[in-house]
Amino acid sequence: MGIDYKKLGFKAGLEIHQQLDTHKLFCGCPSILRTDEPAYFVKRKIHAVAGESGEVDDAAKFHGERDKEYSYQVYDTTCLVELDEEPPHELNKEALRIALEICVFLNCKIFSLSQIMRKTVVDGSNTSGFQRTVLIARDGYIETSEGKVGIDSVYLEEDSARPVERNEKSVVYRLDRLGIPLVEISTNPDLKSASQVKEAALKIGEILRSAKVRRGIGTIRQDMNISIKGSSRVEIKGFQDPKIMEKCVETEVFRQKSFLDKGEKNPKEVRNCMPDGTTEFLRPIPGPARMYPETDLPLLHISKDIVNDAKKNLPKLKGEIEEELKKHGLDEENIKLILKGNKLDEYREFYEISGNPKLISKLLILFPKEIAKKSGKSLDEIRGILTRDVLVFVLEAVYKEKIQEKDVKHVLEKIVSGSPLIDAIKLDKKDLVGVEEEIMKIVKGKPGLSPNAYMGLVMKEFRGQINGEEAIEIIKKFLK
Repeated sequence: MGIDYKKLGFKAGLEIHQQLDTHKLFCGCPSILRTDEPAYFVKRKIHAVAGESGEVDDAAKFHGERDKEYSYQVYDTTCLVELDEEPPHELNKEALRIALEICVFLNCKIFSLSQIMRKTVVDGSNTSGFQRTVLIARDGYIETSEGKVGIDSVYLEEDSARPVERNEKSVVYRLDRLGIPLVEISTNPDLKSASQVKEAALKIGEILRSAKVRRGIGTIRQDMNISIKGSSRVEIKGFQDPKIMEKCVETEVFRQKSFLDKGEKNPKEVRNCMPDGTTEFLRPIPGPARMYPETDLPLLHISKDIVNDAKKNLPKLKGEIEEELKKHGLDEENIKLILKGNKLDEYREFYEISGNPKLISKLLILFPKEIAKKSGKSLDEIRGILTRDVLVFVLEAVYKEKIQEKDVKHVLEKIVSGSPLIDAIKLDKKDLVGVEEEIMKIVKGKPGLSPNAYMGLVMKEFRGQINGEEAIEIIKKFLK
């Protein structure tokens, strides 16, 4: 039996945080995640302070009372801004442009003037004890099959440091992620069912993926605020797996209902979404007391010219891209693989060279996987050898008729095994077994011609892959 969401007075809203694919928000450091040994460590203790309202936020107080020591791994790709030893630099203009594109897709009203704020964060994930954030736009919407969902706000902010080790007394953070630009999108509490929650999350995700955002694990984080009539709002973190979204909503509805059925009321809190769709307590829910102005940066001015430029240069949405690739003759499976593998830019570049979509999809997706399996190398190793420049060389060799399409995979295998590019597009003695079979078909298909006539047909068929001396020798063998 399904849940009667309307009868329960269900309402929910989403908060989505997406990393942008640029350098950091308030310095020029690259947004590179490191796995090697750090250059050095620094240690800090962080304390909760009152926000602009004069009160200390409950969530900040909760972390501050734990009195933990925080260590930070520092790299040559981080700077004094991340260490909070230098004031922030000017806000990243490319990140702002990407955020504005997203705001346009979300039908938001963009602010012409905004104050960059500090949001108190004392769990150690920011060396300064706060996160810088700026409100870019409000009052947007998206359409879903169950009605319009309002977009309350879009913020541009800096990501936190990432934890790599923790215990009861201390946490070790890596500074590589600290400062990577994020957009934070918050919807109104307009979501009326578990299915609409999932649809809205996927719709916003599609919009984000159309922009210049980072891909992969940890680059997008989704939270959900949820309540039923008579219960307190609960914020659920780690809500990004579409497979368990509806189950998580249903589980939380039943959890809140169980309190009401006993005549009790659940406390306001932040909970973590587990892999099975259940949740666990994380911390008290944060409030407005943790915000106060950033004094090291001027007001952010967003001119009409910047907004108009963003509107004129909007990227295509996923649906439009799929339609474009279908017109090229690609099937749904290949389209899915190209988009999932983040190979669209390479596909478009290669299409300009050859106009052969099926061969391009094989070059980008199929052949590297098959060669990895056959060679025993990892797919990353294969892609490290078959770089963009190598694939362009091979594609141009096909276009210039130096090799045929049927030989492309074999050429790539030779390159992976160590052959120089020039040698790889020439057939060696090992390849002549297959060549002989093809020449035999040509000779038998057109009996009675002279050796020179067959020579012309063979050279046309193999387009420079075999020299004239080798070709005539094989032809004469079949004419005896």
